[in-house]
Amino acid sequence: MREQHQADLVIVNAENCAPSGLGQTTKQVEALLDAGVDLITGGNHSWDSPDSVDALANPKVIRPLNLCEGVPGRGIAWLEHAGQTVTVLNLADACAMKSVRATAGKFRPAYTAWHEADRRGTVIVDYHGDHVLEKQIFARAVDGQAAAVLGTHTHEATSALHILPGGTALVSDVGMNGPDGGVQGFAYDGFVTGLTTVGDPFAPPLPAPLDGPIVIGAVLLEIEGGRTTRIRRITEWPSA
Repeated sequence: MREQHQADLVIVNAENCAPSGLGQTTKQVEALLDAGVDLITGGNHSWDSPDSVDALANPKVIRPLNLCEGVPGRGIAWLEHAGQTVTVLNLADACAMKSVRATAGKFRPAYTAWHEADRRGTVIVDYHGDHVLEKQIFARAVDGQAAAVLGTHTHEATSALHILPGGTALVSDVGMNGPDGGVQGFAYDGFVTGLTTVGDPFAPPLPAPLDGPIVIGAVLLEIEGGRTTRIRRITEWPSA
């Protein structure tokens, strides 16, 4: 895809790249970077693998920035391309992070972290969260200061692609790269059984990731002078 779309930089949210479908491993991180990914962002599942701390130690892996000191990893990175600096910030909303044990009691408001961040050159934000409203409000607040606010977390791609008046691109959720036909990439039968028997779709054991055709969800940005001039969706579904 990098060759097909002539992308200068590729940023991937890979908080669920582990074989279990939850967390990230050093092996999978290295495989993504070797495949041509420039930077890996994360979210509430960034700490779910046994070697997540080792994965987060990689300078090309970031997790939500708006956490207090002492949480493993970093939330901001700077990339260089053609003599220009690109700042990538990873932020999250409180709802997305509410069940993360590694960050319990260490959450900070996203806008506070944004305001304090060392932002240089072109700025791209991965905003990991449940609430479309919060993502849209944040994007309006930073319009003209960021090239893009790209929502992640729900796994369901939103169709509306915006370029705000100040040149900030906004998509509420980029979507998922994962198996088609289940629930967020997982087999649905276990969730259904939990719901219909005990009233809790998340009752253990959780289902395993599906095998089979992969759906691709991404957006392609064209950026000039730190502002987005064009945004388009890249979506590839398995053939019927």
